[in-house]
Amino acid sequence: MTQCRAISSCTSLNLFPDASRTDLSGKAATSLPLHELGVKAGGHSIAHCSSKNLAPIRINKFAIRAVIASDKESIPVGVTEGKVLRKKLDKVVLAYSGGLDTSVIVPWLRENYGCEVVCFTADVGQGIKELEGLEEKAKASGACQLVVKDLKEEFVKDYIFPCLRAGAIYERKYLLGTSMARPVIAKAMVDVAREVGADAVSHGCTGKGNDQVRFELTFFALNPELSVVAPWREWEIRGREDAIEYAKKHSIPVPVTKKSIYSRDRNLWHLSHEGDILEDPANEPKEDMYMISVNPEDAPDQPEKVKIGIDAGLPVSVDGEKLSPASLLSKLNEIGKRHGIGRIDMVENRLVGMKSRGVYETPGGTILFTAVRELESLTLDRETMQVKDSLALKYAELVYAGRWFDPLRESMDAFMEEITKTTTGSVTLKLYKGSISVAGRESPFSLYRQDISSFESGQIYDQADAAGFIRLYGLPMRVRAMLDKGRYD
Repeated sequence: MTQCRAISSCTSLNLFPDASRTDLSGKAATSLPLHELGVKAGGHSIAHCSSKNLAPIRINKFAIRAVIASDKESIPVGVTEGKVLRKKLDKVVLAYSGGLDTSVIVPWLRENYGCEVVCFTADVGQGIKELEGLEEKAKASGACQLVVKDLKEEFVKDYIFPCLRAGAIYERKYLLGTSMARPVIAKAMVDVAREVGADAVSHGCTGKGNDQVRFELTFFALNPELSVVAPWREWEIRGREDAIEYAKKHSIPVPVTKKSIYSRDRNLWHLSHEGDILEDPANEPKEDMYMISVNPEDAPDQPEKVKIGIDAGLPVSVDGEKLSPASLLSKLNEIGKRHGIGRIDMVENRLVGMKSRGVYETPGGTILFTAVRELESLTLDRETMQVKDSLALKYAELVYAGRWFDPLRESMDAFMEEITKTTTGSVTLKLYKGSISVAGRESPFSLYRQDISSFESGQIYDQADAAGFIRLYGLPMRVRAMLDKGRYD
């Protein structure tokens, strides 16, 4: 589902007020609107004037001719007074949340790049409250269009489920909630840029985090022609107070929501928490920080069983009810939530080199990972499982590092799809006060044979055969022991 809302008509900035000016030599210079100068879309703009305080602009006729002749030539130094654009862009698609940062990015882009700004918001299951009032906020910030896309089903089916099938876990704990969401959002931004005719995309990621890499590698992979603007790596704003001051200066309404002491990211898969007391790994998280899982101590005193149906390595049903990918995950989130399932506290290595501490809530995802892994214990042989587990580490690293559209990940995904064709069946799990235990596994492709595994003698396995196997298997150890004995006798 795609919703496209036109917020306001976007007109080019009038960089040349209708008044005669004087060039640097003191002669009268013609003042013309930008479109009459013939400056092409995507070319360099000469200057920018705030609509509230029009600074005098002196235009040298030679400079005008230079701009008309070539939209790639730089403007001679000293030709203009006032705000000089960093680069002239036509239209920018901005990843927009409606918070303080993205609210000030809208006017900042217009001021520094002379462009129209199309705000884009992806619904990846962050909650209806996060989507409320976005049209009004975007309009107040100066955006010319708001595009909202519901990506929940695509997110789960095409991003979460492949990682689940691969068994991708980063550094033993992290189930890649944010890492999987960024490429689906960035891909949608590339699509929107094509739909609205934008020549650039922008995001509000800081220069210290992983997300800037995840967004931009996706942009590079899907449309390398797009320009990318990352304000946090360019502007002079250094914190919340600077952003508020900038917003006031440009008459942008500051979001009045209470600032959380934690930095959070939420989608249908997980909720992450960083910052404040969590920055010291010695501090235990406060209970009031958690939002989508109950305290395991307060969970029901009676365990609950849940049966997960799996087809070719992917979940398809809960307690016999077939559900769409997003609906299935939503249902398991609710079940896991009430039993305090999926809380993880970890110190991880960020892609940019530093360590960071985060706390994650992933109730439904933890249930699914447990179910798929347990079914594989029936359907995968030892060698295949070991190779799969080793590749899962690399798979997780690629996803964490933003290389979703890397040919290596896509090739590994083809391998994962092939070897899990027989991972079909069901797993029954027991949930109790934050823990998950297995209550049962079954598969029509099970490699487990009771007649072989039984202690009773059978026709397929002759216990007497084990003697020869052990002698051959232990031959290197016997030879080494014989050598050592001969050496020291």
